[in-house]
This record gives sequence, C-alpha cells and structure tokens, in this order.
Amino acid sequence: MKPILLDIPTEIYSDRLLLRMPKPGDGKVVHAAIQASMKELKAWMPFAQSEQTEEEIEVNIREAHAKFILREDLRLLVFHKDNGEFIGSSGLHYIDWRIPKFEIGYWIDTRHSGKGYMTEAAHRIADFAFDELNAKRLEIICDEKNKKSRSIAEKIGFNLDVILKNEELSADGRELRNTCIYSKLT
Repeated sequence: MKPILLDIPTEIYSDRLLLRMPKPGDGKVVHAAIQASMKELKAWMPFAQSEQTEEEIEVNIREAHAKFILREDLRLLVFHKDNGEFIGSSGLHYIDWRIPKFEIGYWIDTRHSGKGYMTEAAHRIADFAFDELNAKRLEIICDEKNKKSRSIAEKIGFNLDVILKNEELSADGRELRNTCIYSKLT
C-alpha cells in the first residue's frame, strides 16, 4: 500500500494535550514560541541559529502540512487541550514505511518547560505510532549534552542503543558533538 492512502488521524489527544497536524495560519503562534525560546533552542536546534520572520515560519508550516498529507513527515503541533495554548512541536520524522520506523523529534516553548508536557506528548506519540501505525522501531536522537531531551527518552522507556562519538556538529556548527540514539521496539 502507498503511504498516502493511509488514513492517519490529524488529531490525537493525551490527558492534557491536543497534538495535531500543522495547518495554514499556525505560523503566528509557532513564530511567537520560537521567539520566546530562542536562547534555549539555539543550543540544540539548527533552525534557531538565525532569526526567522513570521512569514518564513508560515511557509515552513504549510510545507509541513503538505508533507503530512503526503505521509512524508508527520509533524504534530502540541496545544494545551483546555485553553488551546501552543506548547511546542513534535511528531514522527525520517519515516521508513517499509519497516515501519520513525524518529520522534520535539521542542518546547520555554514558557511551558518543566511541566511534563513534552514527556506526555512524546509518550502519546510513541503509543500512537505503535498502536495505529504498526511501528516496529521508534528512535529519539539527540546531542549527548542535551540532558532534557535525553531525560524525556528515558522517562518514556526508550533504551540507549549507542553514543556515536564525533558524529555531528553542534547546532551552531562550531564543534564536534556526540549523538545519542535511543530506541523502543514493539
């Protein structure tokens, strides 16, 4: 079966969160969250190395919307279920439908950090991938120095497979870094 023919829900829920496909118009709230979180995101995220306009973020959101429909990448924006406030971005990336396997990625608006939201989102996405998409392997890949990202992987039951030495450059491209690969299998 062609992945584009898969009926994948555009919204999933957890106790406190709504996780949904990006939609045209979401660029405004995503841009505001990135702006509020630049200092923290800059250490880990290549996209945060330079200021982006709201229009550039909107273009990125619309591209993510199209990729979701094509089943090339399943980005999910994270919102508080009760008040609709934007919390962060996550999803299933680097998809290999033959297996199927996915990588869970995530970032959070700093104003919502430390409340367990991204752990809850990543846990729900992992359950969704196994239960609804028949995933056989999920990965979380992060910089060895990114303690918060590593903590999320460990809290939701992922195992550290390997630490690849001098495998990647830091987000700013200035130094070699080690990469942790966590996985969870069915």
